[in-house]
Amino acid sequence: MSLKPIPGEEEYTVLDNEPTIEEPDLAPDDPMRAFLPKSFGKQTIERDVKARVEQTRRAAPPPPKAKPPPQDSDSDSDDSSEEEEEYPLSHELIIPAHTKPISSITLDPAGTRFVTSSHDTTIKFFDFHAMSTTHLHSFKTLEPSEAHHIHTVAFSPLDNGQHLLVVPAAPQAKILTRDGDTVLEFVKGDPYLRDMHNTKGHVSEISGGCWSPMQRGVVVTAGTDSTVRIWDVQSRRGHRDIMVHKSRGKGGGVGLVPWHGVVGGSAGSAGGGMIGTMALDGVLSIWNAGGPYSRPVMEVRDAHTKETWTGGLTFSSDGRLIATMGEDQYIKLWDTRKLKTPITTRANFPTPTPTPIIFSPTNSTTLLTGDTSNTLHILSSATLTSEQTHSLSPPATISPEQTTTTTTTPSPLTSITWHPQINQILTGSADGNLHILYSPTISRKGATTLLSRAPRKRHIDDYNNSNITTTDMTTISGDAVILPNALLGKKGVVADKRRPAMPAQTPWGKSQPDQAHIERSIGLSSMRDEDPREALLKYADVAEREPVFTAAWRETQPKTIYAEVEDEDEEGEEGGSEGGGR
Repeated sequence: MSLKPIPGEEEYTVLDNEPTIEEPDLAPDDPMRAFLPKSFGKQTIERDVKARVEQTRRAAPPPPKAKPPPQDSDSDSDDSSEEEEEYPLSHELIIPAHTKPISSITLDPAGTRFVTSSHDTTIKFFDFHAMSTTHLHSFKTLEPSEAHHIHTVAFSPLDNGQHLLVVPAAPQAKILTRDGDTVLEFVKGDPYLRDMHNTKGHVSEISGGCWSPMQRGVVVTAGTDSTVRIWDVQSRRGHRDIMVHKSRGKGGGVGLVPWHGVVGGSAGSAGGGMIGTMALDGVLSIWNAGGPYSRPVMEVRDAHTKETWTGGLTFSSDGRLIATMGEDQYIKLWDTRKLKTPITTRANFPTPTPTPIIFSPTNSTTLLTGDTSNTLHILSSATLTSEQTHSLSPPATISPEQTTTTTTTPSPLTSITWHPQINQILTGSADGNLHILYSPTISRKGATTLLSRAPRKRHIDDYNNSNITTTDMTTISGDAVILPNALLGKKGVVADKRRPAMPAQTPWGKSQPDQAHIERSIGLSSMRDEDPREALLKYADVAEREPVFTAAWRETQPKTIYAEVEDEDEEGEEGGSEGGGR
């Protein structure tokens, strides 16, 4: 018998055979009511996204730029709001990514996935859609070149980030897929050839590299062998073109290789197709990407101090300005139309290593860089003065379990990138922490998507090595797969993460089985300590009296006759003595 709703009423008819649920007789203010279920079935938990975003707000908001106030009061309020949101710096999210300095950060063209490289010889893959505030971890970690730190990683711009360029501190660069699978490893040149034009690849450490913004599948790399090589991913036999830097000093290594060009344009088009290099001897060179490669188009001697490594080199969006920043603590701005002397110079700037400097993707009037105190500087390209300075806070977790905060010494800012699609700034520090700077009003996706996702269930692998020293069984989710002996011996964290972990001490490995146990459990185990010849002679009399295998021919078996060797020896000795006497 089924229940039918009464038309015009919200309740159902109660039948006689329907079971009734008895509620406990408790007072309205009884504390026991807090432990009783209020409803049944799966409950959806709604997150307070605004509260999560507010937790990531920076302690010190960015100061507005000082400008003369306009006459109209309405326009004044509009301009002030635009100035406050000119840069996505109001909120900050910190991710402990590596254990050593982060050398580079790259995002795919859509801004959904980013990869970081570090001096700890690893690269890590992050996905905003797979992360939450309780799971700020990478989904994959690779070591592309064993025992070599990574200089640069870069997503390909012309195939929607399907490939990744990895430049380790080794002679061979690699091409990986966006999921980390190896596609190609460039060949290594012959180190015994003196003419670099005859080598098929680099013969020493590669210092930098990037993708071509105009030609799909084309890569340029520079190395300490004083060469810049252009590679085609389709060709596996060697480089396509080579540019050799003729050094006039002791050092001839070539540093960063930014390739400026117009997407979709030809290699020799005007205003595009320029490759910039900075050598160890202080020479700034501009090469035409379309060739010829025998000599650079423009060159400046003594652009920076000799024997100092210039790690910062970047083009503006229109290709007219070049900014360089090196270990000599100089920041210089150059004009490609007149590359003899710098336009503006700033000295005594605390330069970190690696050296990060980029142009703003929205305009060419602003530069972003960092110093040794983990401070982000927004420079004016006209004067190279710091319009805004933002000190990045030390690491702090969002987890409510952490009640105390510790203050650490600021680390140098070693890498920086600004993605125009999501309008967020990602910086890396020497302590291995990744800072994501964003604004809830002008930023899109990225960190805002991360904060709006529901928290993941606690997994056995989701623990922070710096905070948790013991494994608590109550924090493991129900769907976790626990391997045998996985929880044994996990009482501390090894300081050096590259050191292999010690094997777990199991209860069965603490004691060795005794001899009595082996004799009882293993048959004929006592024969290991017995002489085999004595064991056979022990059964010699029994085999002769009761033969088992030779009983069939016992009667017909001939009698064994041994030669009388001893008698012959005695006769020989007697005859020899007689002959000797004669």
